[in-house]
Amino acid sequence: MRILASLPDGNLFSSLPSTPPPRDPRLPPPSTSPPIPVPKYPPKEQKPKSKHNPAFKLPHRHTRYYKPVNPGVIASDGDRGVTIGDSGVSYRLPGAPFEFQYSYTETPQAKPLAIREPAFLPFGPPTMPRPWTGKQPLKKSKKKIPLFDSFNPPPPGKKGVKHVEMPGPFPLGKYPQEGKTREDILGEPLKRWEISMLVKPLLKDNRQVNLGRDGLTHNMLELIHSHWKRRRVIKIKCKGVPTVDMDNVCRRLEEKTGGKIIFRVGGVVYLFRGRNYNYRTRPQYPLMLWKPAAPVYPKLIQEAPEGLTKHEANELRRKGKSLLPICKLAKNGVYLTLVRDVRNAFEGSSLVKVNCKGMHASDYKKLGAKLKELVPCVLLSFDDEQILMWRGKDWKSMYPEPPSFSNPVDLDIAGDADGSGTPSDDPSQGTIRSSPKMISLWKRAIESTKALVLDEINLGPDDLLKKVEEFEGISQAAEHSYPALVLSREDGASGSMAEYEDGSQSENYDEDEFYPEDDFNNDDEFYDSDSSDVVPLGSLPVDHIAERLQRK
Repeated sequence: MRILASLPDGNLFSSLPSTPPPRDPRLPPPSTSPPIPVPKYPPKEQKPKSKHNPAFKLPHRHTRYYKPVNPGVIASDGDRGVTIGDSGVSYRLPGAPFEFQYSYTETPQAKPLAIREPAFLPFGPPTMPRPWTGKQPLKKSKKKIPLFDSFNPPPPGKKGVKHVEMPGPFPLGKYPQEGKTREDILGEPLKRWEISMLVKPLLKDNRQVNLGRDGLTHNMLELIHSHWKRRRVIKIKCKGVPTVDMDNVCRRLEEKTGGKIIFRVGGVVYLFRGRNYNYRTRPQYPLMLWKPAAPVYPKLIQEAPEGLTKHEANELRRKGKSLLPICKLAKNGVYLTLVRDVRNAFEGSSLVKVNCKGMHASDYKKLGAKLKELVPCVLLSFDDEQILMWRGKDWKSMYPEPPSFSNPVDLDIAGDADGSGTPSDDPSQGTIRSSPKMISLWKRAIESTKALVLDEINLGPDDLLKKVEEFEGISQAAEHSYPALVLSREDGASGSMAEYEDGSQSENYDEDEFYPEDDFNNDDEFYDSDSSDVVPLGSLPVDHIAERLQRK
């Protein structure tokens, strides 16, 4: 660095030439080829596009295919066809006992407007002109699996053969019989001890059939029969959207499988195959090779729902933003009480919100469609993953009309003209907002002398306390007492018995069997033979007897 500092000019590259020196022409020119030669690959062969296969001309299911349809047969090939009806899209095959559907429980009640894919049957043959959208089907097994009869199962010790359940249970002296109808296969109704014997081993068993958001699908029918081959009762665990209407699930299970539900707790159902069930003669249905695209249904949320204008609907949606939800639904939960909770919530408010955060969008939309049919109600929005519902103008309370009290303050529960249930804006009327359920509870309490209606409202603290103490003594005496009737017999013996207000007495009751006549002959010194008065309501029978003893 000191040497550089001593130089007159610190730039070391100032003496370099501005242009490179000329190249010697006697030298050979430099080679431009790389040191390693690049291999020459043959050009890619382009596969010729097949023009004869119509499958390549059909649009894919994820494209914007939209074809309006009308109710009826939209495609047919002889006895095979695709039908549009009240239950959505159904498929008709020759010799089938009913029209097949992808889901037998989760089909909206509304009629489809259009289809999202061409109308083809999702069954065989495999050469159907349709693009494949699923997995490649498994090759046919080379093994020849023997088909065993449930009436004549293989011996239990046979090697390489799984257990096949025999028919039953049967009462003593009865044997299995071939049956063709559902009643013949089910046989006699199971007794209580038989149901307990069949269900108890399955309570903690993990071998089950799971029923999810798609409900009872077509391919589950064959799965249920494969379980019935090994066991007489199958355990079906339901979760998610289908649990809103478990009665529909149970009805469809019995209708499509031919079994009988013998036990049900929560979302778990136990399905019995029948006493005379035979796996060899079971109904065999073709399997669906792919999931058909769901058709287009009418919109659930409308700008101006039925009975409202667009401005009124927007006003209700604005009020619903500040409304607290009545519950929080979990993903894949069991929603058995959801319909009942919404109906009870409509008793106190015209708007009800259900929180569905964390759930799939299709799930809470299906929930809204089910609530619209079961409650019923009017859907307003699905904003912020929450279902906002309005009870509608035609809403009627589940409870009877409120009774008329002697209270000068009239209870106004009719609400506005739109059925919103809000009190009147006029403060001079002195209206109180209350629900019909509370009114029915008050009426029941008054009739059972557990509540009291005050004729005077403007009472001081001392007067109110006095009223409360008086009513407390009367209510306790009425609660712990009953009307006592003193009767006399023709032989001079007298006794007392309780006569209830409803007049219900035991038909087979006979005093002579429990009490001999000698026990009643010693009561003359306590009771008069002509006493037949009734103890007044609100006093104890012991006080009445003590008063008679004091007289004597």
